[in-house]
Amino acid sequence: MKPANFLVIGGGVIGLSIARELKRRFSDASVTLIEKEPACGLHASGRNSGVIHAGFYYTADSLKARFTREGNQRLHTYCEEKKIPVNRCGKLVVARNASDLYQLDELLQRGKANGVPLGSITAAEARKIEPRARTFERAIFSATTATTDPGQVLAAMQSDAKTEGVKVHTGVGYLGHSGTEVKTTKGTQSAGYVVNAAGLYADKVALDFGFSEKYRIAPFKGLYLYSDEPAGSLRTNIYPVPDLRNPFLGVHFTVAADGRSKIGPTAIPALWREQYAGFSNFSFAEFCEIAWRDLGLLAFAGFDFRRLAMEELRKHSKARLVALASELATGVRLEHYQRWGRPGIRAQLVNIHTRKLEMDFVIEGDDKSLHVLNAVSPAWTCSLPFAEYVCDKLAGFLQ
Repeated sequence: MKPANFLVIGGGVIGLSIARELKRRFSDASVTLIEKEPACGLHASGRNSGVIHAGFYYTADSLKARFTREGNQRLHTYCEEKKIPVNRCGKLVVARNASDLYQLDELLQRGKANGVPLGSITAAEARKIEPRARTFERAIFSATTATTDPGQVLAAMQSDAKTEGVKVHTGVGYLGHSGTEVKTTKGTQSAGYVVNAAGLYADKVALDFGFSEKYRIAPFKGLYLYSDEPAGSLRTNIYPVPDLRNPFLGVHFTVAADGRSKIGPTAIPALWREQYAGFSNFSFAEFCEIAWRDLGLLAFAGFDFRRLAMEELRKHSKARLVALASELATGVRLEHYQRWGRPGIRAQLVNIHTRKLEMDFVIEGDDKSLHVLNAVSPAWTCSLPFAEYVCDKLAGFLQ
């Protein structure tokens, strides 16, 4: 591979968006992206729910709040330009009981602070939007939430990157670095500046460059059950009021771009980074590292990791997922939910000093490299404005 002014490691939605933004800003510079898989977006980016989030879950001082609203608008526009179908079905957030109403009001306040249009509606109004919805007294409706096919979006972004002059090399894995030389599975790549967007392995790459000292990736497996009901059986996404102390949104209904629905996801602690099925991609070293870290979280976490882990493990049961989903909608029958979809692995960052999950995006870097350590949901929605922010940080390091 020819020397590159900028080398991006990782071909997910974040890596592709950063590579494209670098090429826009530094048109005369050579930008190379390496991805260890045979195509871009085969991990979290291409396996996510496809929801284009609105941006009302996050506190106004967070990076997630800063980029989700704009990202929603820009991803809609991008899909329109590329003629990728978008289901503009919106989202209901429903209350299961009286204790959920306080958190429902907190979400409304966050949405207002973030400039996100939301409607506080009665239970009767919620049923006009979705006749099968269950809610206690009130609900929230988010009209700007939508769904699309993440695979189509990633394929379009990869094609655009190549057209715009980014050299995309798939099937090339990162092995290490020495000075300005990056060792890969296909030889050595000389790079003036390295951007690490390696997802599940972002902490490992960062450690090689002297970063991520207090952070490690804790992988969580997300599974969805797909409905065999006809398209249109549900009109809108239905979510519960989440526990805002952790970054997971709870079991919910997602109506895909084709109108068919699924329930999930789980957030089951994975025992190695790519534990998709059985012993595929098994790594004994990763197993030992992650199992030891999870044991530490069970004993000393700054949040109720034990309760979270036990509840998530129960969601391996189809009956358990269906039971949780039936709290949100009527007519939810186990016989309609018998097919698991492709699992995804969430590259969730944990602070090993405080033993807490990181709730917001995390970036570290200097004048030689930059590392995107935590880019979990809604990173897919945020990817375009977030890439601009990353490149602003990078430019600051180079001054």
